[in-house]
Amino acid sequence: MDFLTQQTLVPQGARLICGLDEAGRGPLAGDVYAAAVILPDGYIPEGLNDSKKLTEKKREKLFDEIQENALAFAIATATSEEIDEINILNASLLAMRRAVEALEIAPDYLLVDGNVYRSFSHPGRAVVKGDALIPAIAAASILAKVARDRSLYELDRLYPEYGFAKHKGYPTAAHREAVLKYGPSPVHRRSFLKKILPE
Repeated sequence: MDFLTQQTLVPQGARLICGLDEAGRGPLAGDVYAAAVILPDGYIPEGLNDSKKLTEKKREKLFDEIQENALAFAIATATSEEIDEINILNASLLAMRRAVEALEIAPDYLLVDGNVYRSFSHPGRAVVKGDALIPAIAAASILAKVARDRSLYELDRLYPEYGFAKHKGYPTAAHREAVLKYGPSPVHRRSFLKKILPE
């Protein structure tokens, strides 16, 4: 994996660079997760990549390795209720801001995956496809993805009729059929079900 040197994207003198990414924008249920990661300068874990391109086993291994070696990291969420209230983009940004605020070390500059950068109290910028270009963003994508997947296994135990462990909340045919059969659970995003449920 050929990453960009993140220093090429940040102002001169910025040393503590925080990568940010989210997981769970598309599912019909569950919180959206975000992670903030500050990696040691030059440190790239072996096999690091965009979380979507890794197997679950590889993500789990990197999840532990990143936490052991990062200068600082934090994982935060925005709830399904918050998603319904302020929409998924704003909820994703909210979760990212919460992750930054939870860091034990204050970053000098933020690099956020995507094309939107707003409402952060630190200087920074958005990086399109940053999870495939910037090590700290790729690391954040893994932490967010693994944490969210683990939460869906827990939701599967609470609401087994929906099959959350299999589809992780995404709108598969089986998931849509379960929503029609059983109605929405307390963790479903009501604003995402408008095209599924009858009026």
